[in-house]
Amino acid sequence: MSSFSRERLQEAAGPVSRETFDRLVAFEAIFQKWNRSINLVAQSTSGDVWQRHILDSAQLAGIEPDAMHWVDIGSGGGFPGLVMAFLLGDRPGASIDLVESNRKKASFLQTVVGQFSLPARVVARRIEDSHVLVSKPEIVTARALAPLSVLLDLSAPWLASGARALFHKGRDYRAEVQETVNRWTFDLVEHPSVTDASGVILELSNVRPA
Repeated sequence: MSSFSRERLQEAAGPVSRETFDRLVAFEAIFQKWNRSINLVAQSTSGDVWQRHILDSAQLAGIEPDAMHWVDIGSGGGFPGLVMAFLLGDRPGASIDLVESNRKKASFLQTVVGQFSLPARVVARRIEDSHVLVSKPEIVTARALAPLSVLLDLSAPWLASGARALFHKGRDYRAEVQETVNRWTFDLVEHPSVTDASGVILELSNVRPA
Protein backbone atom coordinates (compact mmCIF):
# COMPACT_ATOMS: atom_id res chain seq x y z
CA MET A 1 0.00 0.00 0.00
CA SER A 2 1.36 3.42 -0.97
CA SER A 3 2.26 5.69 1.93
CA PHE A 4 -0.06 8.24 0.30
CA SER A 5 -3.17 6.27 1.14
CA ARG A 6 -6.48 7.57 2.38
CA GLU A 7 -6.90 4.32 4.30
CA ARG A 8 -3.74 4.96 6.33
CA LEU A 9 -4.81 8.54 6.94
CA GLN A 10 -8.18 7.37 8.24
CA GLU A 11 -6.53 4.79 10.47
CA ALA A 12 -4.77 7.68 12.17
CA ALA A 13 -7.37 10.44 12.01
CA GLY A 14 -10.78 8.81 11.69
CA PRO A 15 -13.12 9.62 8.78
CA VAL A 16 -11.52 11.90 6.16
CA SER A 17 -13.21 13.08 2.99
CA ARG A 18 -11.67 12.30 -0.39
CA GLU A 19 -11.30 16.04 -1.01
CA THR A 20 -9.38 16.54 2.23
CA PHE A 21 -7.09 13.62 1.44
CA ASP A 22 -6.34 15.04 -2.03
CA ARG A 23 -5.64 18.47 -0.52
CA LEU A 24 -3.18 16.98 1.97
CA VAL A 25 -1.34 15.22 -0.86
CA ALA A 26 -1.11 18.57 -2.67
CA PHE A 27 0.08 20.23 0.53
CA GLU A 28 2.89 17.69 0.88
CA ALA A 29 4.27 18.74 -2.51
CA ILE A 30 4.12 22.43 -1.59
CA PHE A 31 5.76 21.69 1.74
CA GLN A 32 8.66 19.91 0.05
CA LYS A 33 9.22 22.89 -2.24
CA TRP A 34 9.34 25.38 0.63
CA ASN A 35 11.38 23.08 2.85
CA ARG A 36 14.26 23.09 0.37
CA SER A 37 14.66 26.82 0.85
CA ILE A 38 13.76 27.59 4.47
CA ASN A 39 14.23 24.30 6.41
CA LEU A 40 10.75 23.85 7.83
CA VAL A 41 11.75 20.46 9.27
CA ALA A 42 15.07 18.68 9.65
CA GLN A 43 16.33 17.43 6.31
CA SER A 44 16.84 14.00 7.87
CA THR A 45 13.05 13.68 8.23
CA SER A 46 12.03 15.29 4.94
CA GLY A 47 12.22 12.08 2.92
CA ASP A 48 8.98 10.71 4.35
CA VAL A 49 6.89 13.75 5.21
CA TRP A 50 3.65 11.79 4.88
CA GLN A 51 4.50 9.20 7.55
CA ARG A 52 6.82 11.19 9.81
CA HIS A 53 4.88 14.44 9.91
CA ILE A 54 1.43 14.37 8.28
CA LEU A 55 0.14 11.08 9.68
CA ASP A 56 1.86 11.79 13.00
CA SER A 57 -0.03 15.08 13.19
CA ALA A 58 -3.33 13.70 11.91
CA GLN A 59 -3.72 11.27 14.79
CA LEU A 60 -4.82 14.19 16.98
CA ALA A 61 -8.08 14.29 15.03
CA GLY A 62 -8.68 10.68 15.99
CA ILE A 63 -8.07 11.44 19.67
CA GLU A 64 -10.34 14.51 19.65
CA PRO A 65 -13.03 13.92 17.00
CA ASP A 66 -15.43 16.59 18.28
CA ALA A 67 -13.35 19.58 19.45
CA MET A 68 -13.97 22.68 17.34
CA HIS A 69 -11.59 25.43 18.56
CA TRP A 70 -7.89 24.61 18.58
CA VAL A 71 -4.61 26.49 19.01
CA ASP A 72 -1.21 25.15 17.92
CA ILE A 73 1.79 26.82 19.53
CA GLY A 74 5.15 27.04 17.81
CA SER A 75 3.55 25.87 14.56
CA GLY A 76 6.81 25.97 12.58
CA GLY A 77 6.37 23.99 9.38
CA GLY A 78 2.73 23.28 10.15
CA PHE A 79 2.86 20.10 12.21
CA PRO A 80 0.44 19.46 13.70
CA GLY A 81 -1.33 22.79 13.18
CA LEU A 82 -1.66 22.96 9.39
CA VAL A 83 -2.55 19.28 9.14
CA MET A 84 -5.29 19.81 11.69
CA ALA A 85 -6.49 22.83 9.70
CA PHE A 86 -7.03 20.58 6.68
CA LEU A 87 -8.83 17.96 8.78
CA LEU A 88 -10.98 20.52 10.60
CA GLY A 89 -12.31 21.52 7.19
CA ASP A 90 -14.46 18.39 7.50
CA ARG A 91 -16.00 19.80 10.72
CA PRO A 92 -18.24 22.77 9.79
CA GLY A 93 -17.52 25.70 12.09
CA ALA A 94 -14.21 24.36 13.41
CA SER A 95 -11.02 26.45 13.36
CA ILE A 96 -7.43 26.53 14.57
CA ASP A 97 -5.03 29.35 15.43
CA LEU A 98 -1.40 28.81 14.41
CA VAL A 99 1.04 30.68 16.67
CA GLU A 100 4.46 31.17 15.06
CA SER A 101 6.86 34.07 15.65
CA ASN A 102 9.42 33.16 12.96
CA ARG A 103 8.66 35.44 10.02
CA LYS A 104 9.58 33.00 7.24
CA LYS A 105 7.68 30.12 8.79
CA ALA A 106 4.66 32.33 9.46
CA SER A 107 4.76 33.37 5.81
CA PHE A 108 4.71 29.72 4.76
CA LEU A 109 1.78 29.01 7.06
CA GLN A 110 -0.13 32.01 5.71
CA THR A 111 0.54 30.97 2.11
CA VAL A 112 -0.90 27.50 2.69
CA VAL A 113 -3.89 28.81 4.66
CA GLY A 114 -4.68 31.22 1.84
CA GLN A 115 -4.08 28.82 -1.04
CA PHE A 116 -6.37 26.14 0.42
CA SER A 117 -8.83 28.48 2.18
CA LEU A 118 -8.24 26.64 5.44
CA PRO A 119 -10.22 27.35 8.62
CA ALA A 120 -7.10 28.71 10.29
CA ARG A 121 -5.58 31.99 11.39
CA VAL A 122 -1.84 32.64 11.62
CA VAL A 123 -0.86 34.55 14.76
CA ALA A 124 2.63 35.81 13.99
CA ARG A 125 3.58 36.55 17.60
CA ARG A 126 5.57 35.04 20.41
CA ILE A 127 3.48 32.51 22.31
CA GLU A 128 3.63 34.64 25.46
CA ASP A 129 2.10 37.55 23.52
CA SER A 130 -0.65 35.52 21.86
CA HIS A 131 -2.85 34.63 24.84
CA VAL A 132 -4.95 37.77 24.55
CA LEU A 133 -5.42 37.16 20.81
CA VAL A 134 -6.65 33.56 21.06
CA SER A 135 -9.69 33.26 23.28
CA LYS A 136 -10.71 30.06 25.04
CA PRO A 137 -9.50 27.25 22.78
CA GLU A 138 -10.71 23.76 23.62
CA ILE A 139 -7.43 22.10 22.64
CA VAL A 140 -3.80 23.30 22.81
CA THR A 141 -1.28 21.40 20.67
CA ALA A 142 2.50 21.43 20.33
CA ARG A 143 5.01 19.15 18.66
CA ALA A 144 8.81 19.14 18.93
CA LEU A 145 8.74 22.51 20.67
CA ALA A 146 9.88 22.29 24.31
CA PRO A 147 9.97 20.10 27.42
CA LEU A 148 6.60 19.47 29.03
CA SER A 149 7.25 21.85 31.94
CA VAL A 150 7.90 24.69 29.49
CA LEU A 151 4.84 23.79 27.40
CA LEU A 152 2.67 24.04 30.49
CA ASP A 153 4.14 27.46 31.31
CA LEU A 154 3.50 28.65 27.76
CA SER A 155 -0.07 27.39 27.58
CA ALA A 156 -1.08 28.01 31.21
CA PRO A 157 -3.56 30.87 30.53
CA TRP A 158 -5.57 28.67 28.15
CA LEU A 159 -5.34 25.57 30.33
CA ALA A 160 -6.54 27.57 33.33
CA SER A 161 -9.64 28.47 31.31
CA GLY A 162 -10.48 24.81 30.76
CA ALA A 163 -8.54 23.90 27.62
CA ARG A 164 -6.97 20.47 27.31
CA ALA A 165 -3.49 19.84 25.93
CA LEU A 166 -2.43 17.32 23.31
CA PHE A 167 1.36 17.26 23.21
CA HIS A 168 3.47 14.96 21.02
CA LYS A 169 6.30 13.40 23.01
CA GLY A 170 9.06 10.87 22.40
CA ARG A 171 10.59 8.04 24.34
CA ASP A 172 11.71 10.19 27.30
CA TYR A 173 8.24 11.51 28.08
CA ARG A 174 8.03 9.85 31.52
CA ALA A 175 11.01 11.85 32.75
CA GLU A 176 9.38 15.04 31.47
CA VAL A 177 6.15 14.21 33.27
CA GLN A 178 8.07 13.53 36.48
CA GLU A 179 9.79 16.91 36.22
CA THR A 180 6.43 18.72 36.17
CA VAL A 181 4.61 17.14 39.11
CA ASN A 182 6.17 19.41 41.72
CA ARG A 183 4.77 22.47 39.96
CA TRP A 184 1.58 21.26 38.26
CA THR A 185 -1.31 18.93 38.94
CA PHE A 186 -3.27 17.45 36.06
CA ASP A 187 -5.18 14.47 34.78
CA LEU A 188 -3.08 12.56 32.25
CA VAL A 189 -3.97 10.13 29.50
CA GLU A 190 -1.17 8.58 27.45
CA HIS A 191 -2.18 7.79 23.87
CA PRO A 192 0.36 5.52 22.11
CA SER A 193 1.51 7.06 18.85
CA VAL A 194 0.16 5.34 15.74
CA THR A 195 3.28 6.28 13.76
CA ASP A 196 6.13 5.94 16.28
CA ALA A 197 6.43 2.90 18.54
CA SER A 198 8.34 4.92 21.14
CA GLY A 199 6.16 8.03 20.97
CA VAL A 200 2.99 9.15 22.73
CA ILE A 201 0.41 11.89 22.67
CA LEU A 202 0.01 13.25 26.19
CA GLU A 203 -3.52 14.44 26.90
CA LEU A 204 -3.59 16.75 29.91
CA SER A 205 -6.73 18.18 31.48
CA ASN A 206 -7.65 19.97 34.70
CA VAL A 207 -4.18 21.53 34.73
CA ARG A 208 -3.52 23.63 37.82
CA PRO A 209 -0.46 24.94 39.68
CA ALA A 210 0.54 22.47 42.40
